Amino acid sequence: MKPRVFSGIQPSGSSTLGDYLGAIRNWARDQDRFDNIFCVVDLHAITTPQDPADLRQRTWEIAAILLAAGIDPERSLLFVQSHVREHAVLCWLLNTVTPMGWLRRMTQFKSKSGGEQDSVGTGLFDYPVLMAADILAYHAKYVPVGEDQKQHVELTRDIAERFNSLYGETFTVPEAMIPPVGARIMSLDDPSRKMSKSDPGGALFLLDDADAIRKKVARAVTDSLGVIRASPEQPGLYNLLSIIRVLTGEREEEMLARFEGQGYRTVKDEVAERVIESLRPLQDRYREFEREPFIVDEILRQGAERATEIAAPVVRTVEERVGLRAPIGRPAAAGTPV
Repeated sequence: MKPRVFSGIQPSGSSTLGDYLGAIRNWARDQDRFDNIFCVVDLHAITTPQDPADLRQRTWEIAAILLAAGIDPERSLLFVQSHVREHAVLCWLLNTVTPMGWLRRMTQFKSKSGGEQDSVGTGLFDYPVLMAADILAYHAKYVPVGEDQKQHVELTRDIAERFNSLYGETFTVPEAMIPPVGARIMSLDDPSRKMSKSDPGGALFLLDDADAIRKKVARAVTDSLGVIRASPEQPGLYNLLSIIRVLTGEREEEMLARFEGQGYRTVKDEVAERVIESLRPLQDRYREFEREPFIVDEILRQGAERATEIAAPVVRTVEERVGLRAPIGRPAAAGTPV
């Protein structure tokens, strides 16, 4: 059997080029290498305030983008997190074995809550346990993540090992799978920060038209050195060159040889045109789904059914082991829910 991989993507905001190059493109490419499960994690999205109508639209949009990017429902499982109740149930069960101290160490909670840790919703604090439930419900072996999410996979491993120690071997202990190149595409406005959905000026979105892409890239921050080197000491230029490398697959020396004697404008022009050409097939396919949205709806419905078939037995086993259900085939004690 191929190793199982679980990948989740939030529908909070439009997907960026960073999402595509760091994750989505790799997911589509590796479908035949792994037993893939792709999940639009809308329960994670509501850990911060969302407009309900916008959230529903973005959930459909990201599912359509995944399909347009090449995720094949015949080879991979695609569904929406909230359509499979086992995610929420397993999250609660895992909460009972997860120490508060482990969650307090999560750096993403500290960054997202800012100075308002006492007033943000509990869901934001508990986000990593829901992520653990997402992964463990499917016995996933690998979880493709960027460096910023690696800590959450490590927590998932700790939770799985603790549960297995307390109640017997139940969960597969997953491993983080971090792409070596292109995992972190930085903001065009501020190359010290990762390209983000919340930074419209510094982000290239997958549904941006050609003019928007050219304008954003033309405004990208570089420096005054005027020397084209692939050096982190020139973070703006380094980010642009990284985008080219990921899109072309070129070796660094080959790429730099093409730019010898050129200026930053040449680099920016190439970035813009390569991004436009790379996204054109995805955008064309997405427009087809917009014209026939029922295709996406049906894929998600079938995906939720298949996901439930996998996750429900896992959650039932967890419930049995913590004492909430009688094992299948064994009479329940009086008053015990079955």
